[in-house]
Amino acid sequence: MEFGFPELAAIRLGYGLSPHMKPPATADELLAGVADAAPGPDAYTLQDARDAWQKRKDLSDARDAGGEAEKMAYDDFGRELGRMNWLDLQRRTARAVDAHSGFGERLVQFWADHFTVRGNGAAQQPLVLSFVDEAIRPHLNGRFEDMLFAADTHPMMLIYLNQNGSIGPNSPFRQRRPDRPLGLNENLAREALELHSLGVGAGYSQQDVRELAELLTGLAYNARNLEIFRPGMAEPGAETVLGKSYGGDGPASLDDIRAVFRDLARRPETAAHLARKLAAHFLSDDPDQGVVDAMAAVWRDTGGDLPQVYRVLVTHPALADSFRQKARQPFDYIATSLRALGVTGQQIMGFEQRDQNRFLVNPIQRMGQRWGTPSGPNGWPEEAEAWINPPALAARITWAMTVPRLLLPELPDPRNLLDVALGGTQSDALAWAVPKAESQREGVALILASNDFNRR
Repeated sequence: MEFGFPELAAIRLGYGLSPHMKPPATADELLAGVADAAPGPDAYTLQDARDAWQKRKDLSDARDAGGEAEKMAYDDFGRELGRMNWLDLQRRTARAVDAHSGFGERLVQFWADHFTVRGNGAAQQPLVLSFVDEAIRPHLNGRFEDMLFAADTHPMMLIYLNQNGSIGPNSPFRQRRPDRPLGLNENLAREALELHSLGVGAGYSQQDVRELAELLTGLAYNARNLEIFRPGMAEPGAETVLGKSYGGDGPASLDDIRAVFRDLARRPETAAHLARKLAAHFLSDDPDQGVVDAMAAVWRDTGGDLPQVYRVLVTHPALADSFRQKARQPFDYIATSLRALGVTGQQIMGFEQRDQNRFLVNPIQRMGQRWGTPSGPNGWPEEAEAWINPPALAARITWAMTVPRLLLPELPDPRNLLDVALGGTQSDALAWAVPKAESQREGVALILASNDFNRR
């Protein structure tokens, strides 16, 4: 069988092929589908997170003043919050299998990992969900500067990188409390430069980190209200970051922070860093420098207009030239498998907790990617070695052998699944082996566990 752009784009840029829909036929159709990844009707907001915080507080107060019934109500709500991380996995999987092109949902995964956050305990899980729905999804088709500002000023990022404890050394808040150990925290400033924009080794100095940290003072979150900037905690005066001065012409302002993020987003170092990171995620662990340079040039010319950068990625010859050079991460693998098997988002959202655990939560953990818990602010690794190793491969084979027969009333004919899942891209060796499988179960597992399917 021959294959072309539709199959290539679905496998490389989306969540694979589906028996329920044809893949996008052109780059224009693929790019138009990014809009489908905007926040949906079930989007989680900061107000929802605040309401959850208030309910937990009220239940805590009632528990302290009440009896066994109040304690049970508090504990039940705590367990409900603790399960939100798994609900997020369920929702994201459902959207991935239903998305026409899948490219938008892949971009959600990419950008949410680029701006990594991690909830510490059940109480922060609502904020993690609101981070993706309010800081990432609305900005997929906009300018990077808007996503950078939304992500790095979101309450979940402020909490994750300890920005709530960063106080301007000469701020009114600090001056009124001379005996308290209050000081500057550089975590957010350092990651904003090192991970989120310029990249490691981009030429900024420790002084730039400190000046940016001073400019970011005033950013803080308190669940009692939705304000994220408190001028009284901000360091007064101007701060100089990469040779440019911000603030100093009046009271500290959120506009000064927006301005520095705008300038960081448009710098050539950011263009080069993010172009390479996009290429490494979608194309190859060691991407062709030509596609990196082409994306970086468009980034510079357009000021970080993301749809135009994406267009270079999806139309460049490197899309075909580097085929199967990327290993699927566990979430990608599970979502792509379910999509190929014809499972729908409605079916996934209908999973009870038991099925949620055995089909999604536990397998993805055994494959090495416990949902929502990357080890650090640099997110999940891209390198194939992190995902293709004996324990992880064993977990994928186990999933391929067990989950399809538990999930489907009848397994598909492996010979048909071969074409549905791989669209003519299958190797001769796999095409020869699948019809010779001793059972439908083994034939399906052979496809889903194959190198052809596990790499894109």
